[in-house]
Amino acid sequence: MACTSQVPSPSMTLELLIQSIVRQTTILIARLATSGGTRAPLSQVADQVFLHLVKELEEQGVSRRVCADMFGLGLRTYQRKIQRLGESVTDRGRSLWEAVLEYVRDEGMVTRAKVLARFARDDESQVRSVLHDLCESRLVFSSGSGGQTVFRVATDAELKALQHIQSGEGLDELVWAIVYRLGPISLDGIAKDTGFSREQFSGSLQRLLEAERVEKSESDGETAYRAKTLIIPVGSAVGWEAAVFDHYKAMVNTITARVAGDSTALKDKTGGCTYTMEVWDGHPLADRVYGTLSRLRSELGELRALVQAHNDEVGIPEDHTRVLLYAGQCSIPEGNCEPTE
Repeated sequence: MACTSQVPSPSMTLELLIQSIVRQTTILIARLATSGGTRAPLSQVADQVFLHLVKELEEQGVSRRVCADMFGLGLRTYQRKIQRLGESVTDRGRSLWEAVLEYVRDEGMVTRAKVLARFARDDESQVRSVLHDLCESRLVFSSGSGGQTVFRVATDAELKALQHIQSGEGLDELVWAIVYRLGPISLDGIAKDTGFSREQFSGSLQRLLEAERVEKSESDGETAYRAKTLIIPVGSAVGWEAAVFDHYKAMVNTITARVAGDSTALKDKTGGCTYTMEVWDGHPLADRVYGTLSRLRSELGELRALVQAHNDEVGIPEDHTRVLLYAGQCSIPEGNCEPTE
């Protein structure tokens, strides 16, 4: 008996792919947000995702009317949402986050009720979320409860103390990875691409400069930061966040380059491959499979050292190609098997 199946249209396939990627990304974010028993603030994540998507779509030349349709919104509703999330309705020209922080700083000490009254023209839930985010990031301290909760901005001495504490928790390495992947980049560029405030990363950046992990240059009156290398030791308890960011960024770069490029011309220079192999205790090739990542690390480490030595000797020309090579491996127990170390 013959059977037929409906072939999905390209748009249906892309929609399914996007939904699947979003699902896997949310799993990753949820795991990161609760790693080590922590509870990272997520109040602004949905809004950040929306604004970043809008920015990327518009940079690709997609009109606002088409963007609105892609989000299933009317043009006026879409524009209002961008305006609400992008800047304070009360204080035009600045983000709500910046406006609230400056207001609390100017007041010295202020109650939640006064903050809500000051930004009465903004959405109250957004103002509350901003206050929560400022407290979670330790830029603002709070005391009390309800409408009489009192807020004050952290002093310079408190910020320095917090930065000193954070430096031992991988923040320096994460900023290092961001500069390495996004540099040359300005202070405003780091803040824009990461969502950090200058107060949050300035201490780390200064330590990285002193350690010569990051260097800065001046061009047309603008200061830019870049890093020539990024090295996070395998298995390091500190800086694993930087390694996660670096690996994820390399993977995203590879996929987007592959999607945008000529598949025939790029097949030997850009792309990825995934292999799945089933092994078990006593399998004659089990050790060889488990040892693949270790061998790749060794080989790629040696290759990188050779390339770096040559580049240090002759210098890197202005016109060059940065090649990202990444590898990942995980073992997923099936049935009653125990995880393999």
